[in-house]
Amino acid sequence: MKLQDVDVAVIGGGPAGIAAAIKARETGAQNVVILERAEKMGGLLYQCIHNGFGLFYFNEDLTGPEYAHRFVEKAMDTGVKGLPETMVTGISPERQITAVSKGEGYLSFRPASIVLAMGCREKSRGALGIPGTRPAGIFTAGTAQRFVNVEGFIPGKRIVILGSGDIGMIMARRLTLEGAEVAAVVEMLPYIGGLIRNEVQCLHDFDIPLLLEHTITRIHGEQRIEAVTVARVDDSKRPIAGTERRIECDTLLLSAGLIPENELSLMAGVELDAATGGPTVDETRQTSISGIFAGGNVVHVHDLVDNVSWESELAGESAARSAMGGKGAQGKIKLKAGRNIRYIVPQTISGQNKVTLYMRVNDMEEGVRLKIGNIMSKGLRVVKPSEMLKVELAPEQLEKLKEGTSEIIVDCERRERK
Repeated sequence: MKLQDVDVAVIGGGPAGIAAAIKARETGAQNVVILERAEKMGGLLYQCIHNGFGLFYFNEDLTGPEYAHRFVEKAMDTGVKGLPETMVTGISPERQITAVSKGEGYLSFRPASIVLAMGCREKSRGALGIPGTRPAGIFTAGTAQRFVNVEGFIPGKRIVILGSGDIGMIMARRLTLEGAEVAAVVEMLPYIGGLIRNEVQCLHDFDIPLLLEHTITRIHGEQRIEAVTVARVDDSKRPIAGTERRIECDTLLLSAGLIPENELSLMAGVELDAATGGPTVDETRQTSISGIFAGGNVVHVHDLVDNVSWESELAGESAARSAMGGKGAQGKIKLKAGRNIRYIVPQTISGQNKVTLYMRVNDMEEGVRLKIGNIMSKGLRVVKPSEMLKVELAPEQLEKLKEGTSEIIVDCERRERK
């Protein structure tokens, strides 16, 4: 097996990986390679034929394939080498990568820097622990999306969707347009798990029933799913006895959340954040292992692909600078999640350079404001876990933080009513 030396190796050829690779080339890295296990670059964007992509990055309303095509074309123009149908099988803490390729056979790379861009995966039925039989007809929403938009198959005629993630709501609309009946979208929380625009455009506009504070307590059927039992839940998310009802269906779609794909990160010895499920990173997106960077949904699950691209460009730029001998952020100030804050990315900053913080709250709240150390942000009308908060801090704002501090607490505070 020949060992190949490269400047930057990007693992994953979705929107995160392509954006990171392009930026690495533009920053000065000469030999940049993308290792992608699918048959072509672009990730899942090619099955996302709906619009809503690029509203912030391109100031245009694009479909998923259109957004992907622009980045793939730019990657080719900038000289990035893409290796599709190449499965990375291992990464060592010394940054040595082993992979197997359909066209090239066994491969081994020794990059100066690595960018992790493996994205995320959907929670399956096993992760949700729904009681009942194990019949055919149970899919994740993303699998159903591929069946309909790429393969040209309709998974069923009468469908129940568990969870109100963005893919689930989008598939509720898509299947309705294809002639199927969506009997209900069932959500355990008292609010949806995706963007408000998808609730309005995909559910309300098509009169699709949304059952908030409900969950599925049993699956019925032997060869094929025949029905599900739905029950209301209490404040502790436990089903309330006596509220059960049966909904007939031949298909169940699961849209109950995404998990960052970090098996390769663990192989490399990268430290993971328990709250995000992704690597802990600093403001340059460097992980706990020097020379290994990460960006996009492998770090934390994003709402918008535009933010995935921006964050991954930062990782790609930092990886290129590291490959060329540059130094990373000097000094580490930890960001600690305070009141009603679930997580903050990056987890550490230097306090010397402008930085963008991404965070999510634990619970929905109205009339709040963010307090970052002794810096107070503008008030927010409402915050909810399904919508990521993004705060940009300029160098002059960072100077207002207490000097010499090693930890900054971020709180979501209630505003005092006058």
